[in-house]
Amino acid sequence: MRKHFFDFEDGDFANSISDNMAIDSDGDLLMRMGDNMAMDMDSGELHIISGLSNDEDDD
Repeated sequence: MRKHFFDFEDGDFANSISDNMAIDSDGDLLMRMGDNMAMDMDSGELHIISGLSNDEDDD
């Protein structure tokens, strides 16, 4: 199940592709570093993201 979150640094949405990896709408690969932080795998920049819930029942 894919989870969506908002990347405040880029101002776009991203989709998780595994427990700790995501891809944003620009095609950038992000690695989750915590609940509210991800690292851009191309540039190494840290991004503030909206929190991800761990509930399987999210709609």
